[in-house]
Amino acid sequence: MKNKLLQTKNEASIFLIRLMVGTVFLSEGIQKFLFPAIRGAGRFEKIGLPNPEFLGSCVGLFEILSGMLILLGLLTRLAAVPTLVIMLVAIATTKFTIFSEEGFWPMMHSSRTDWSMLLGSIFLIIKGGGKWSLDSNLRL
Repeated sequence: MKNKLLQTKNEASIFLIRLMVGTVFLSEGIQKFLFPAIRGAGRFEKIGLPNPEFLGSCVGLFEILSGMLILLGLLTRLAAVPTLVIMLVAIATTKFTIFSEEGFWPMMHSSRTDWSMLLGSIFLIIKGGGKWSLDSNLRL
């Protein structure tokens, strides 16, 4: 099980996807604490999620930890699972409303980052951390 989790393709280009996904999640997680009214609890309350204070902090923490692990390429597959879940929830709670109220194209425009992060997370779960990752150097 440990070997499968750390096993990775030996492709240097995976680093670019790790850089994109890790940087966005790390930044968004930090912003949930810096700007809770617009990025964290306040946003979660606005879209009707339960217990927004707890959820804002919890999601922010997962984004920070997952983003850092992805950037390092450490336990990349495992770290990409929470990012995948976060993006599925984000699309379900915010983009379907835009679709029903404004239509397909406005929804596609406002969800471009969401789709990029969702597909980037899936990519990392499939491929692992790549050549320039701590995963490729660990032997547990």
